[in-house]
Amino acid sequence: MVNKQQVTMEEIISLCKRRGFVFPGSEIYGGLANSWDYGPLGAELKNNIKQEWWKRFVQDREDMVGLDAALIMNTKTWEASGHLSNFNDPLIECSKCHQRFRADDLCDTWEKEASKFEKLSEDKKREKIQELIPKCPACKELKSFSVPRQFNLMLKTFLGPTEESANTVYFRPETAQGIFVNFKNIVDTTRKKVPFGIGQIGKAFRNEITPGNFIFRTREFEQMEIEYFIEEKNWKKEFENWREQMLEWIKDLGIDKKDIYELDVAKDELAHYSKKTIDFEYNFPFGQKELYGLAYRTDFDLKNHKLNYRDVEGKEYIPHVIEPTFGVDRTFLAAICSAYKKEEVEGGERVVLKFPNWLSPVKIAVFPLLKNKEDLVAKAKDIFNGLKKEYTCEFDDNGNVGKRYRRQDEIGTPYCVTVDFDTLEDNAVTVRDRDTMKQERIKIDELDAFFANKLK
Repeated sequence: MVNKQQVTMEEIISLCKRRGFVFPGSEIYGGLANSWDYGPLGAELKNNIKQEWWKRFVQDREDMVGLDAALIMNTKTWEASGHLSNFNDPLIECSKCHQRFRADDLCDTWEKEASKFEKLSEDKKREKIQELIPKCPACKELKSFSVPRQFNLMLKTFLGPTEESANTVYFRPETAQGIFVNFKNIVDTTRKKVPFGIGQIGKAFRNEITPGNFIFRTREFEQMEIEYFIEEKNWKKEFENWREQMLEWIKDLGIDKKDIYELDVAKDELAHYSKKTIDFEYNFPFGQKELYGLAYRTDFDLKNHKLNYRDVEGKEYIPHVIEPTFGVDRTFLAAICSAYKKEEVEGGERVVLKFPNWLSPVKIAVFPLLKNKEDLVAKAKDIFNGLKKEYTCEFDDNGNVGKRYRRQDEIGTPYCVTVDFDTLEDNAVTVRDRDTMKQERIKIDELDAFFANKLK
């Protein structure tokens, strides 16, 4: 078997639609720009990611607790956190095709150039942007871009019967603030002592100027986020500790270390709350982009929310924070890109998703050799009903066994169990391994032990 060329985004998107991982949102009505729905297999894969993350980083640790905060918060939260004044991207518009872009997406030196714009006249600003970004990438028009303006990414809505400024609220752009505003509640109810962390999985919303690249950048997305509260003197040690844990998680997702690059974000590019940030970038088919982030937020958030902490000795201070951030959707995409393989096999080519077993949306597929033989179907159903109590299983009697194997390969199922005519005589089945494609006969009463060893 030979692995072929690197996967393309077209192949990933096609597989996701064809096999029920991801569908375009509102598709029967023409869709909604950059909106995606997770299908049956996508929902299983997402749940596997979230459940393992929660178990590893929350349930299995004595220094962690969990939280599920509201999507819409009091607007004073976003004033205190700095999001209303600082959560902006530079927006430019082409005067010919009227498409809008982030200036920093089209200009590699934007962060260095941005500060210069404030001192220029409108005419000089226009000349400068046309010098930095001379051509529109959409319509190819030369010198067509408007003066950049700051665009706030907060997604606005209204609470109450009238759409007036007094009723303006925002969908949260990050899950972090829900953790910070509940800091005192959690300390009071759990009696946790610094250092400790709070983990949360939930949706966040950003009114992105240029969403795209499938599920990589969307306006509605899901985060797995931790705020780990520490004493200031220990921040470097704790930062490194979380860096190592994030790399271990990446490895366990089946992502090759050579596809990960750690970017130490330059000081002039840091978020308004960060003193140090590392981006873990992944080599996606569309380029090297951010997968996860690890930030040292200092005491910025708790200080702005006027929250402090008293230790057992009565010392009162404001804890500092290390923030590991994991995007669920980007994890999903990176895991599929890493698992996707095209291999030359006898009789042609197969596409296979070689997920780690824990991550596979379906763990075992059960086949009767023929769908029109009642004895085979009944035996296969008995086996399926027994295995599905412990594992996510699929029963498949459609088409010949070879085609069924190919379908299970494409969705990443580690093991297929086939019930044939010999099964009725020897009470054994054929178990086929996804990665090696080797087959072996296993007694039915030994299947529980076999899969416990392979899948747990």
